[in-house]
Amino acid sequence: MANLKELKRKIGSVKNTQKTTKAMKLVSSAKLRRTEELAKRSRVYASKLTQLLNEIAAKMKHMRAEGLDNVYFRETEPKQVDIVFITADKGLCGGFNAQTIKRVNALIESYRKQDVKVRLRAIGRKGIDYYRFNGMELSDEIVGLSSAPTYQEAAEFIAEVTDAYLKGHSDRVIMVHNGYVNMITQEIREDQLLPVDTSKLDLDQVSLSDLEMEPEDDDTLLEALVKRYLEYSIYYALIDSLAAEHSARMQAMDAATNNAKEMVKNLTIKYNKARQEAITTELIEIISGMEALK
Repeated sequence: MANLKELKRKIGSVKNTQKTTKAMKLVSSAKLRRTEELAKRSRVYASKLTQLLNEIAAKMKHMRAEGLDNVYFRETEPKQVDIVFITADKGLCGGFNAQTIKRVNALIESYRKQDVKVRLRAIGRKGIDYYRFNGMELSDEIVGLSSAPTYQEAAEFIAEVTDAYLKGHSDRVIMVHNGYVNMITQEIREDQLLPVDTSKLDLDQVSLSDLEMEPEDDDTLLEALVKRYLEYSIYYALIDSLAAEHSARMQAMDAATNNAKEMVKNLTIKYNKARQEAITTELIEIISGMEALK
């Protein structure tokens, strides 16, 4: 009977866990739909912003004899690199955070082989906890922003990173995050924020739009636009990461629910077998007792 009670207790415990994981899956699914819609709208704005940046940079390149010689676009051999990476504040989302950390570690190793110093700027508790546990120093860390992105906080964060770049404290800024592809797929995205990655721009093509710039205003305009471009890049990355996090958690909770269901099934079979064995043993004892009285 003790074995039957233990199996019954385990079945009840697993069923409770199954209810919890199923509820978490539904919550993540609802949050994903909202975040996915926000990501779609943000993607359109980011695309238009990149298009405008490309147009202004291309016109400046063709207007000046020296080409586009701007601090935000000037590529040099890096001696100090800042890596900005985004992880979740919570777990229970499969390998979502581990994949981001793995890419960051690969970048660190790659730059160290080139004798380039690396500073880490972390957004998200899981990444912060990992590097703290492994005794690695973090130049900057923010908790709460990855789970509830706001444009203002994102702008304040990237402003500090940009300021360090402009003062020569870093030669390159790389951003790493796990991005949303669809409800079942996430992918690691690595972007060079500073200097602005011209491979994403087509500076050899001058747009035929009606945009006109005064020569004395072009640097000011470009600086303001790059600032907005960087702000929105980090903000969009936060939204993209959050959508991927909800997607990963939804998958993880779905897998956990299915595993719990299978475990309940197996435990129920064991319980029924044990119950049958107990009944059979009792019947044998009764029959043996009756035979002994004859």
